[in-house]
Amino acid sequence: MPLLQFDSSAAMTAGEKRAFARRVRELYAEQMETGTDHVAVVIRERTEAELSIGRADPDQPALVLDAEIRGGREFEAKREFALAVMELANDAWAIPDPNMKVVFTEHAGEGMMGVDRVGGEWTPDEGE
Repeated sequence: MPLLQFDSSAAMTAGEKRAFARRVRELYAEQMETGTDHVAVVIRERTEAELSIGRADPDQPALVLDAEIRGGREFEAKREFALAVMELANDAWAIPDPNMKVVFTEHAGEGMMGVDRVGGEWTPDEGE
């Protein structure tokens, strides 16, 4: 179960958050060759004082994605997902490129679990 945690100082409505989370799950499934039903998305609004990126323009909104994922994905898939998410955030809330950051942390599949399942190792045919 990937856990995609967004912290942002952009002002967002509940509807925008739901639409963003839905599109993020779709992008994740496309880039990481998996389904969407196990992808968890967290979106937290922060004040400007609570979110800082060194190179960011402090007068513009910022966004950080902490992506906790299963290991095994190719660098290119992670990079494409990161770029797609940042483009989505820019389109939705006009967040400038220098004000966004994505960090991936990889885990063994068994380190991710829900009530009904324990994650396994990712395989390239999972999304089929």
